[in-house]
Amino acid sequence: MPTPLIDLPLLDADDAPLLVAVQARGPDVRVTASHSHARGQLLGATRGLLTLGTDVGQWVVPAIHAVWVPPHHLHSLRSHGPYEGWSAYIAEAACADLPAQPRTLRSSGLLREAIARAASWQATPLDAARTRIAQVIVDEVRTLPHEALGLPLPRDPRLLRIARALVDQLDDTRRLQDWADWAGVSARTLTRRFAAETGFSFSDWRQRARLMRALELLATGTPITTIALELGYETVSAFIAMFKRHFGVTPSRYGADGAPA
Repeated sequence: MPTPLIDLPLLDADDAPLLVAVQARGPDVRVTASHSHARGQLLGATRGLLTLGTDVGQWVVPAIHAVWVPPHHLHSLRSHGPYEGWSAYIAEAACADLPAQPRTLRSSGLLREAIARAASWQATPLDAARTRIAQVIVDEVRTLPHEALGLPLPRDPRLLRIARALVDQLDDTRRLQDWADWAGVSARTLTRRFAAETGFSFSDWRQRARLMRALELLATGTPITTIALELGYETVSAFIAMFKRHFGVTPSRYGADGAPA
């Protein structure tokens, strides 16, 4: 279990400030087990890529993005490569009009500079100037564009079983009917409920899961040919074409910081 980035009990103290931020880096991969806390959390990578898991889905977080986790939501974290990132913890009372579900946000220069400034403070009551900076961060959570880098999970136990099996073995190329038979559900029900519960068709959801895994593998320097095979593509060119359709660049041009080079 890695050392916590911040003393979370300190955040629950009666005199805890509106916002506490921290930046950290280390030579090792960071893996944080599922947990929750009363504060909302905004987090991101300074370099590389993070994957955040919750009970309703998972999110890939390149360095040009941030992810918002509302208060009391279970979540886990994994860095792909050595950890270099930041977190801002927002008091629960200030989260009332912030997003009620986890979401990925496109970061801004203003947010990154405000986080860097806040991370230099001690966890003490904020004066008027610092309170204004903290409020800028809260406002950014409220207003920054939502980016579609999440992978929502279905709620139906049969569909959830399929989804988790797919994520565990993305090179499994069984068709929808095969998966329906495996889970004991009709193909029609699988089609209808998967779309209703995740917002994606079954095939689009599987492609999305592959894209997110591709980003994780690219962040660790995995060769493109290896990624294509691991994700179940018959040819490398098919994988490259799919990646370019979604991100606008080929995998080889996708920067190591999680953004197009």
